Amino acid sequence: MVRESSIVYRTVTDVRGPLVIVDSTHNVAYNEVVKIRAPNEELLTGTVLETGRGRAVIQVFEGTSGLDTDLTAVRFTGETMKLPVSTEILGRILDGSGNPLDKGPPLTAEDHWDIYGSPINPYARQYPRQPIQTGLSVIDGLNTLVRGQKLPIFSGSGLPHNRVAAQIVRQAKIPGEEGDFAIVFAAMGITATEAQYFMESFEETGALEHTALFLNLANDPAIERIITPRAALTAAEYLAYESDMHVLVILTDMTNYAEALREISAARSEVPGRRGYPGYLYTDLSLIYERAGRINGRKGTITQMPILSMPQDDMTHPIPDLSGYITEGQMIVSRPIHRKGIYPPIDPGPSLSRLMKEGIGEGMTRFDHKEIQAQLYYGYSEGRDLRDLVAVVGSEALTDRDQKYLRFADRFESEFINQGEFEDRSFETTLDIGWNLLSEFPERELKRCDPSTIQWAKERGVYKIL
Repeated sequence: MVRESSIVYRTVTDVRGPLVIVDSTHNVAYNEVVKIRAPNEELLTGTVLETGRGRAVIQVFEGTSGLDTDLTAVRFTGETMKLPVSTEILGRILDGSGNPLDKGPPLTAEDHWDIYGSPINPYARQYPRQPIQTGLSVIDGLNTLVRGQKLPIFSGSGLPHNRVAAQIVRQAKIPGEEGDFAIVFAAMGITATEAQYFMESFEETGALEHTALFLNLANDPAIERIITPRAALTAAEYLAYESDMHVLVILTDMTNYAEALREISAARSEVPGRRGYPGYLYTDLSLIYERAGRINGRKGTITQMPILSMPQDDMTHPIPDLSGYITEGQMIVSRPIHRKGIYPPIDPGPSLSRLMKEGIGEGMTRFDHKEIQAQLYYGYSEGRDLRDLVAVVGSEALTDRDQKYLRFADRFESEFINQGEFEDRSFETTLDIGWNLLSEFPERELKRCDPSTIQWAKERGVYKIL
């Protein structure tokens, strides 16, 4: 029998956007890698999107410019797209398909893994536990990131989510287990300026040594954006499950990924769903997000922080809306807080880490973490409510207690949320800053803290009424 990989098809019937349609095919598999010989003898690569009834729909990574139906030759390789994996992927800068961009040698391969992988079997999952320290107080203190969690950052156009992402890459660690920690950073549809910023930031601070960097630029084929997060997660799975590392995966910007998905869907003439996105957007996003977690019997873990920019800051937009259903919380980058000059402009109000309780407390962060987090949230929400009241009746109508909460909210934003772009705070420092802010209030106001905890803070010198 003739092997499928030796057959060359010259039965291209249509070239439509990024897609090529080939008729009279047989034994073609979904996601199979395809080699395409253009009329000018250029060799292109694609993958099978759809197959059946003797027809295959192929997406071409380099684009279809110059292809025609008469002179284009297609060969199906019989293989799916694979990434060469090894621990040497750390410290490397790669394109969206996993090819070196840093002028280094080709990736050394311990093995070749299918980039499409598969979500973790729920039966094999362990509950996410133990924290990852990002060095940002607004995350570590109020919405702690837990190993194995999926915690997205929802942002808006023009907000500094890329700066926040870069700072997390530079600072993220597991205290006491730094040698077993790695980061996989995948950027999709970014500008050349943004790519240069990420590369220089990671190289200058030494963060690149424990980071694998995947970059898909805005002028790269949109099709490659479909590959980028999958290649990055494949690298993360090797590091976690074969090298026993704790891996943090940052994906930015998932909105660009979804736009590429919509472009392909339109080219396939599929019936659109909400706002033109394909009806399977939820399924597609879940196939990416659900590759994070902890597996029974494996030491390594994968934690995800996908970043997405919400069009018109609309949280009901399909991308953040569906992401919220799949993930375990969200961090909200706030435009009003950004306008105040506060960095990082993450709003604790609507932000939430649903698994935080499993990653804080004695033996993980500090025994007083849950109490101080609850007290800080209460004080800040009271102060924000009073700001609305002041806008109506004026500050003169407030009681002395109200004035304290109003002052606390201002200090909380300027001292707790606000921090330098290269300021790396430990869990200990973050919680001590929280106690210092709570010194605005007498003990009777600290109703979410146990009296013994307040006494401990007094003896330690971090809680002292001003």
